[in-house]
Amino acid sequence: MINRAGAVTSRSWLIGGYVFLYLPIVTLIVLSFNASPLVTSWSGFSFKWYGELLKDDAIIAGFMLSLKIAFLTACASVILGTFAAVALVRFKRFPGRTLFSGMVSSPLVMPEVIIGLSLLLMLVSVQRATGFPDRGMLTIWIGHTLLGMAYATVVVTSRLQEMSPQLEEAALDLGARPWQVFFLITLPLISQALMSAWLLAFTLSLDDVVLSAFLSGPGSTTMPIVIFSRARLGLNPTVNAVATLTVLVVSMGVVAASLWLARLERRRAQEMAAAFKA
Repeated sequence: MINRAGAVTSRSWLIGGYVFLYLPIVTLIVLSFNASPLVTSWSGFSFKWYGELLKDDAIIAGFMLSLKIAFLTACASVILGTFAAVALVRFKRFPGRTLFSGMVSSPLVMPEVIIGLSLLLMLVSVQRATGFPDRGMLTIWIGHTLLGMAYATVVVTSRLQEMSPQLEEAALDLGARPWQVFFLITLPLISQALMSAWLLAFTLSLDDVVLSAFLSGPGSTTMPIVIFSRARLGLNPTVNAVATLTVLVVSMGVVAASLWLARLERRRAQEMAAAFKA
């Protein structure tokens, strides 16, 4: 009886957590099909605001810019984060390791306002001295990469710590060069962590407001900044439509990545089973 009550309580907490997390998103999606411009009244099902979205040049331009920056940020964050993780895990001692580890992880605990302000002051000083770069897509990408790299490093580091170094040592004993070991042994084994880090950095960049607000310039307004600026004057229902499309795109990406990772895991398990049988 006690076990049954505990199971019911656990399920209740689980359901309550899911409702707390996802009910606002479901509400937003439902309201995107509301014909009324008021969120307090339902006047019928309609695709009206999706049609209005196609005419909203500011939202479309911001959305496309956000996608470009998020894609470039995710790629750069995974590359830099992987190199940082390999240095921290595979090379236990080197001059400045403690400082390097602290600098890599500091964006995780530092307020984004401080990061954005620091980057703005640095980039303005560089721009005055050299004439480059102007605030825009490049500066936003630099800021997002700084933050995304820290998260990617944590994800890849945790996977490298779980991976046995004996596999890499065996490849070296068989005559493989270090770069061959990295590309042929290490990267395939941590591919799931790389994909997880890529998706995490992509999502963080796509919805970032603080860093983008500091580092954006004329003609380089991302979608979150457009939505945030309009929220102060009253949200247009087209925002619900673009948010719904964003949720759809991100969900499709997560599902596709999950299926791909599950396929890789099954194939690796089959290869290991075949190796043991041999």
